Amino acid sequence: MRSKHYILIFLALLPIILFRDFTPNNELRYLSIADEALREGHLFVFTNHGIVYADKPPLYLWIVMLGKFLLGAHCMWFLALFSVIPAFVILFVMDKWTVREIDKRYRLVASFLLMTSVYFLGGALTLRMDMMMCMFIILALHTFYKMYEGKGTTLDSWLFPFYIFMSVFTKGPIGILVPLLSTLVFLGIKKELRTVGKYWGLKTFSFLIFCCAIWFIAVWIEGGSSYLNNLLFHQTIDRAVNSFHHEAPFYYYFLSVWYSLAPWSLFFIFLIVTGIHRGLLQTDLEKFFLTVIVTTFVMLSLISSKIEIYLLPAFPFFAYLSILFLMKIRWNCWIGTTMMIPCILFTFTFPAFCLLYFTKFFICGYETAIFIGVTAAAFTISGIFALIYLYRYRNICVASHFIVGGLLLALFTMGWDVSAFNDKIGYRELCKKGAELATERKITRYCVYKITRGENMDVYLHQPIQNVSAEDILSNRYFGSLLFVNIEELNKSGQLKSFFKLKTYFTIGEYALVFL
Repeated sequence: MRSKHYILIFLALLPIILFRDFTPNNELRYLSIADEALREGHLFVFTNHGIVYADKPPLYLWIVMLGKFLLGAHCMWFLALFSVIPAFVILFVMDKWTVREIDKRYRLVASFLLMTSVYFLGGALTLRMDMMMCMFIILALHTFYKMYEGKGTTLDSWLFPFYIFMSVFTKGPIGILVPLLSTLVFLGIKKELRTVGKYWGLKTFSFLIFCCAIWFIAVWIEGGSSYLNNLLFHQTIDRAVNSFHHEAPFYYYFLSVWYSLAPWSLFFIFLIVTGIHRGLLQTDLEKFFLTVIVTTFVMLSLISSKIEIYLLPAFPFFAYLSILFLMKIRWNCWIGTTMMIPCILFTFTFPAFCLLYFTKFFICGYETAIFIGVTAAAFTISGIFALIYLYRYRNICVASHFIVGGLLLALFTMGWDVSAFNDKIGYRELCKKGAELATERKITRYCVYKITRGENMDVYLHQPIQNVSAEDILSNRYFGSLLFVNIEELNKSGQLKSFFKLKTYFTIGEYALVFL
């Protein structure tokens, strides 16, 4: 992939990066945790409104703290760089890794399909540490393979444990489990387990132990043995065996992979299964890529805590292994069908939009409707041209370029209007209005009722936010406060509904601001 392709993809994502609000479930919480750490002068021990938060290692939270320190505020564009740039690094490494086995036009297809897979693209646009961890895992696996081929340098023997530690320091134990198990299984398949010391020898483990020791000692000094125990055992062993977060059955990823890799999941999986069935798994590179996919899939399935984004480190190998097999398989109707399905779905996007708009099911404003209409048109036009190249010329490369181009154009177009949805995405607009009303009424106390992660609104309001119950509200315990409340939750309680009829309130989207 050339630099111009990276620039085009970045430009397509730029409006969303610039105009989107922080989501409350994770992004806003990370900002609140970082603010709390800055106030208390902590670097290794984190709390969320006084409650211990040992869920994640410190690297990403350090980045959030650095952004606040340098810029004076939490800026979406700054934090987004630490998801977008790692995504580009992954594309670059995978392209470089396969340069001898995949010709230029097919490598471009692989990178485009990977970048536009739902959860890879989502990971590049979401302010989480997953894409950064994935980058370090890919770098570690690539470095291992260089050493395996005998092309590694002395620097690579140090970079290998460095990348592994950084992946652990970014997200946790998955950062070491994926490289460790993938490489051990691969060496076992190649009947070369006796050489494991070349990669997982004294140098690697000494480096990892030394870095982890410094980290854990710093945690113990700052937070004591209870926090260290929480970090090392509660957040690792307990999550793996009997998770208290995101618990799901073992077959979870067998179902989620189909929509996580959409719209290319059928294309990827069909080619990989076909390639294995036809005995096309021949080169060491193909065997290693398949080993990473299967090992990661099985390992994550055995761990109790599961969400779709955890499978992210396997996605690059799905994309590139499928293209490795595509180059060996002659065109047939089944391959065409797996690519044609997303093309057909894209083609019907604009007609579906028109149907909804003219039958009055479309409830957005006129300006937003224009942006969505242009976005839908981009999908439809790209789908039509892709179908032409598939049906008439049997050219998967050009067809995929049209689909990817349409998708990126749609993201670019809709990104300019993403701010119209910010009242549904996050709390910035709600808090802005709340701060204005509080200043007018000289109110200094805020509280929330039945709002997800509402306590993290302190990022915007710069004051503590009190979670209250229905009894607290009805008892006038918080008289003189400004209350943020979810209107849907409010309507579920007849008492609260009657109580609020006597109060002055304002609405923003699905929320109400009430003077108690």
